[in-house]
Amino acid sequence: MSNLAHTIPTPSAYSDVDLLAPYIRLQGEDLLKEMIGTVFPGRITVSSSIGAESAVLLDMVARIDPSTPVIFLDTGMLFRETLEYKDLLQQRLGLTDIRVVRPDGDELRRIDPEQRLHETNHDACCRLRKVNPLRQALHGFDAWITGRKRFHGGQRSTLPILENDDGRLKINPLAGWSQAQIDQAFDQRGLPRHPLVFEGYLSLGCEPCTQKFTCKENIRAGRWAGSGKSECGIHTQSLFRQDKS
Repeated sequence: MSNLAHTIPTPSAYSDVDLLAPYIRLQGEDLLKEMIGTVFPGRITVSSSIGAESAVLLDMVARIDPSTPVIFLDTGMLFRETLEYKDLLQQRLGLTDIRVVRPDGDELRRIDPEQRLHETNHDACCRLRKVNPLRQALHGFDAWITGRKRFHGGQRSTLPILENDDGRLKINPLAGWSQAQIDQAFDQRGLPRHPLVFEGYLSLGCEPCTQKFTCKENIRAGRWAGSGKSECGIHTQSLFRQDKS
């Protein structure tokens, strides 16, 4: 067992920078091995959009423990290719616990009966189809892993490796990775690309709110294009604090 496991004894210690320090110097698969295998065995999950770059993180997780729960939000508005890619990665990587999470049916019928909320209120649609379902799916976990990276820009440009999310730990093992490192990992690991990447999509979300955009200097520009919005809301607020309200 790694000695690092003893530096974070309880969830309440996650805000203590000194206790987090031994982990902050790790990244990628080295960090994941500590978090999945030593610090949070059975109490950690991965949230994945199964997007353009998701295969790299999922491959790392699968090599460490393929039974690690993976939360996949099926908003009901995803590209068909994304759903097919999810099945391909699950089979190729041997992941045994991908949990497909969908919006609450009653809430959908009450708030967005015509499935056109995204046309008038992006934030409300994301809250209904992503934020609320993920909040429920994260119950019972002490930590969760994301695939966010600083080079995506915007609010992600200063992304830390570890975040205290109201007493829970959010882990960003690829925060410091570059596009070149991601591309190299795809090649070295023999990972399949999302099929829509070859059509000019650099970042993928729901089909109505995602456009082709090939400028790598602004990789998320095709998301909610023209609205000024760049995040769905999952990572811009504490999901756990809302649990207590």
